Amino acid sequence: MERAILPAMSDTTEQPELQEPSLDEQIAAYQREFRDLDPQVEQIVSALGRLNRRMNVAYGRQVATLGISNAEWEVLKTLVLSGTPYRLGPGELAKRLGLTPAAMTHRIDRMAGEGLVTRDRDENNRVRVIVELTDEGRTKWLEAMRMATTFEEDLLQDLSGDERGALGEILIRLLRRVEHEQPDAGGRLTDLG
Repeated sequence: MERAILPAMSDTTEQPELQEPSLDEQIAAYQREFRDLDPQVEQIVSALGRLNRRMNVAYGRQVATLGISNAEWEVLKTLVLSGTPYRLGPGELAKRLGLTPAAMTHRIDRMAGEGLVTRDRDENNRVRVIVELTDEGRTKWLEAMRMATTFEEDLLQDLSGDERGALGEILIRLLRRVEHEQPDAGGRLTDLG
């Protein structure tokens, strides 16, 4: 767990800004408390965690300019990934997003009110509800993708094509290991409540 370090208090009444320790400071503190720590492994894992967190913040800021939340973006993305006609049942959406049915219903209600999705009865099974991406929802998704592409290209600008390829292959190997060892980690983990 990463810890925030408070800067020294000044004579002003301003609240100090929380500052995250550098990776070197964090690893040194961990090694002081846990001597079995492999600093190379910790550097990689901590850098990945920080990068993931910062990227999520950046993406959140981008979609906020479009008037949607990260949570809504995830629904739009899931519907697009399902393929045309960009429709899924709420239960399938909840499963793919790792949400409870109640949380999914709340999210769908909000998004339907914003015109991003529709929720209608399945014509073939009137008991079943279908959530479908609207033109407005697809437009928001496309604009978010344009913004994300610009951000991601900027993020990777200092890497050569070969370095990007190598990094991609390494990250995919790590992802496959986690998926193999923790196959349920993509959705809601019942043991985490």
